[in-house]
Amino acid sequence: MENHQKLAEKLTILNDRGNGVLIRMNYIKKICADVKLRPPILTDKIMEPAIKYITKKFPNIDFRGNIQSLISIQRQKSEVMEATTSYYDSFLDVIEFRDHVYELLNTIDASQCFFDITINFDFTKSYLDLIITYTSVIVTLARIDEKKALVGMFNCAHEMTKGSRDPSYPRLSQMFVEYEHPWKKLTEEFGPHTKLVTAALLSLRMIYPRRNLPVEQWRSAQLLSLLNASATMLDPACCATMACEYLSLEVMERWIISKCSSHLRMTTISVILLVNNNTILGDNNLNAAVFVPAVGFLLCHSSLNSNPSSQELWKMALRSGLYITVTRDELLSIHKVSEDLFDGIKGYGKRVADIKECRDHAIAHSGALHRERRHFLRGALKELATVLEDEPGLLGPKALFVFMALSFSRDEVQWLVRHSENMPKIKQPEDYIDNQMAELLFHMEKLKGLMRKYHYVVQRYHIQYLAQFDALVLNDTIQNMHVCPEEESVLLSSFVSTLSVLSVKQVESKEEFDFRAVRLDWLRLQAYTSVNKAPLLIKDYPDLAKVMNMIQFHTKMVDATEELLQETSNVSIFCFYPRVFEKMFCQSSEQMTMKRYLMAFPSVCSHFHWCRHTLCPEEEEAIEKRSLRSCVTFLEQIASQTSAIMLEICAEQCNLNDQLLPKHCVEAISAARYRKQKKAVPKRRVQKEKPGGESLRKDRIITTNMDKMHLMLTEICSSYSLCSDILVYEHIIVPTEFLSSHLEIRLSEYVEWEKAVGKYVIIVRMANYNQTTQEIARPTELLAGVTAYGASLQTLPNYVTVDMARLLKNVLLQQTQPLDSRGVPTLTNFYTNWYLESLLRLASNSLVVHCPAMHCFVNQISDNNPAFRAEEFSDISELRALAELLGPYGLKFLSENLMWHVTSQVSELKKLVVENMDVLVQMRNNFDKAEEMANLKRMLTGGENLLKRMTIIGVILSFRWMAQDCLKEVLQKHCPFLMGPIESLKDCISPDTDIKVTLSVFELASAAGMSCDVDPALVSAIRSMQTDNTSIDTEYKLSCLLLVFIAVSLPSLALDPNSSYSREHGGHNNNVHCLALAINHVAAAMLTVQNKNIEQHLKEFLLLASSALLQLGKNEQKAESKNRESVYLLLHMVRSHRFHEMLHGTVWKVNSATKLKFISTSRVSFILIELHL
Repeated sequence: MENHQKLAEKLTILNDRGNGVLIRMNYIKKICADVKLRPPILTDKIMEPAIKYITKKFPNIDFRGNIQSLISIQRQKSEVMEATTSYYDSFLDVIEFRDHVYELLNTIDASQCFFDITINFDFTKSYLDLIITYTSVIVTLARIDEKKALVGMFNCAHEMTKGSRDPSYPRLSQMFVEYEHPWKKLTEEFGPHTKLVTAALLSLRMIYPRRNLPVEQWRSAQLLSLLNASATMLDPACCATMACEYLSLEVMERWIISKCSSHLRMTTISVILLVNNNTILGDNNLNAAVFVPAVGFLLCHSSLNSNPSSQELWKMALRSGLYITVTRDELLSIHKVSEDLFDGIKGYGKRVADIKECRDHAIAHSGALHRERRHFLRGALKELATVLEDEPGLLGPKALFVFMALSFSRDEVQWLVRHSENMPKIKQPEDYIDNQMAELLFHMEKLKGLMRKYHYVVQRYHIQYLAQFDALVLNDTIQNMHVCPEEESVLLSSFVSTLSVLSVKQVESKEEFDFRAVRLDWLRLQAYTSVNKAPLLIKDYPDLAKVMNMIQFHTKMVDATEELLQETSNVSIFCFYPRVFEKMFCQSSEQMTMKRYLMAFPSVCSHFHWCRHTLCPEEEEAIEKRSLRSCVTFLEQIASQTSAIMLEICAEQCNLNDQLLPKHCVEAISAARYRKQKKAVPKRRVQKEKPGGESLRKDRIITTNMDKMHLMLTEICSSYSLCSDILVYEHIIVPTEFLSSHLEIRLSEYVEWEKAVGKYVIIVRMANYNQTTQEIARPTELLAGVTAYGASLQTLPNYVTVDMARLLKNVLLQQTQPLDSRGVPTLTNFYTNWYLESLLRLASNSLVVHCPAMHCFVNQISDNNPAFRAEEFSDISELRALAELLGPYGLKFLSENLMWHVTSQVSELKKLVVENMDVLVQMRNNFDKAEEMANLKRMLTGGENLLKRMTIIGVILSFRWMAQDCLKEVLQKHCPFLMGPIESLKDCISPDTDIKVTLSVFELASAAGMSCDVDPALVSAIRSMQTDNTSIDTEYKLSCLLLVFIAVSLPSLALDPNSSYSREHGGHNNNVHCLALAINHVAAAMLTVQNKNIEQHLKEFLLLASSALLQLGKNEQKAESKNRESVYLLLHMVRSHRFHEMLHGTVWKVNSATKLKFISTSRVSFILIELHL
């Protein structure tokens, strides 16, 4: 066997090397033709004269002469040489590859090798592939327009740098000249190899014709069906030509057309139909069908005039289509190239007519033929996938069916991709448009997924098959051989021994199998036994070849399943036809029945890495980016469609839920009232349909819009079942994450096209906030809508695995912040602005009154009525809904904004105190002297302004207290287990607790909605007002005088006619009852910040206030003091506040050690007021 000259190894290496060179040439062609990727050396304006000169004079370029055109290269010779070296070396690779191909082909001719695709399959296929690869390299090289400029510039720079031209330049330039018209040169080169090529092609006479059967015969034979013969369902699928069953039809057509010889004889074609599960129908791959006529006639066309059978086979290939693949998206118009070639050859007029006839036939019929094939394959693959998914054990005996189905489908997909990009002008263009491509790709991916998922089943079955059947059959075959030399006998015996020791235990123990050595030895044996003078000729023992070919397939089922899947289902051609790919996706997505298959398109993007090669690493990054971009684009569109349908359902459910709101039952209640009173019901203009009427059906065939949307949702969500993740290069892409992301964006953020008109999306839009008119939805209505959306979204996990709870939490949690993750205003922002700018602003002007009795704000009866009813936005139910929507974080932001307004009012109060500081100091010292106090009071200015601002503070704090109380109720409902510990912690605070610890606990309690004796938010806000230039003594003095100013100004409220007390509201008509809350909280906060005695100053305030109010009794005859009783009630409110209830027996005092202690106090002031009342 040492004399076989390593033909097998050389063929394997050269085929791989040739593919790399071919991809490299294609890459150079693409970047040179693309303006964006073109090498800078070719786009430099300075180099234009040199490039024109070199291209014109190539290959005989005078580099040594003082030529003005080459000065630019002389100046940048090192840069030019560096920029063109890689291209020059790539062209040298072509020469090297051509030399090795010449040498190997001559060696094979000299050895007179035997080729038969049904016997020595691997050897024959490698031989024919090498010829096609070499031809494709030459054709692609001839299409590179800039090759002369690149090689010439390199050689010019080389000679200028080193003083001599590159040694390889003469051969390289000569090759460029020879292959200027590649087909003529190639036909001359392959003349001596006609005999062997013909012999190899003759072996296709049983394979290729039966592959091109019309689809009617496929249907009549029930091709790929496992159900047509249920009795033999468990029998293994095998045939005499097992290795050919997943061979690409395009590859066969390339072979036929590129190597048709004068000795081709077409024998009788025996069409084998798939009548049962043991016989396979023909070959089933279609990968290079269109490259056949062009290349074949250029290499060996002499047989077409001398052999009718050759003509028939050639015509069959020409009728298959209009274009064939050179490589990737490089196509060859087979009829045009063949016609141009034969026009210049004498005696080929009839062949030109045949070409025109075949072209017309292909235009008229090939589109419809392949359309029907795709239609048949969709049904066949669906049935096959369904059966195998239900009974995965059948993947063992019927694995070949899977690869046949994948190969058939792959061929049809590639044919359509090639032709749809270059669609001929015909009357029926729909033959080249397939809006159901998604279904075919989906079933292909489904079958691949089943093979991967149940690989253990396939592996276990074939391990037993190899050990218990194949090994025995091979041993019997060897024993029946008449001649078997020693070396061949040893090799064959090693095959038997290798297979015999296999066992199921190896599979169960998850042992890794590797049969590559067995397959390589079989290829070597094919090569050696195919030589004419070999001791053992394989053509004399076809049974041995059939057994070994079957064993080879079975070994691949054990350790090379992924390789076979790649070989039979590779549709990476989409990587180079992005427009076709996107067009097919759009066409499929428009079809209702195709939505369930859309996930096949992003899944196909995982194939793109199969088209790369190590000889061209430069395109690795570009292919990876293209794969990711396509995959992400498709997933984004699928997610967008899914989210749009889901949100339409949510919107419809929200509308239905809105019909159940109490405000819509007013008419029904009114009508019922009239009926009860036996009065005539007023006629309504439009009879409204009652909620629930949409569910009434007179006929189940009638479908509503909601039915259609649910059907669409079911269809598109079914596509997510194809795969849980997609692996694109090193990136793991999870389709459901795109859906979650889209839902999150649509629920809470801007949509790009809506930015121009300032619209918001879903939740934010449901608030109906209008900053100009200050309109906004009621919190209860918004909460009802959000709840309806949430309830509808919670049904989505019934269709697809999505963590909807996490999604809703993310969306709603963002709404508790002033801005979401993209800086868009949220519900918290809108409602904070509205309550501050609308409700509280009106309350500050006494147009809206705080109503303690009903725990809300109500409108005042006046000429300037607000555009809304205050109680509809501030009662307990509304504020509870607001707390539900905004949560603790949102209400904290609301409190911070409220505190900002409070601090701005406190700043103005301090200014008023400063203006009256001298008078206030005297009043503080002489508060028990009535006459002097009366005189000093006349000297005060801004008393009304002071009380107005204090009232504003009280209104703000009252609203905050109401909101906090509702928050507490909401949190108690949602998380009582959390509220309990917080409340216990708050109760543990004693007067001896450090003030810092006390404030920290109060801050926690306040965040949970609990009321505290000292408001930590207000303390923090007042502390932030202090600056480095302000002394503590000054602030303390201002605080004391502020309390004095308020106390002595209270009697002036009796002069305000709006200070009357309303029993219905439980407060004063001008909101002065809010002063009680403001005085207590502001005083406590200011004195806490300054670490002063709170009790002492509040006692002083009460004494001053009671003294001033007692003076009103002396003026009871005066009309201007008619509201003094209402003012007395105000002081009673101050006293009855929770903080002052502690003053009945004890008050808080902050001593120098910052400890809280209890001390006794007098109730004289309160007794005086009570006695007076």
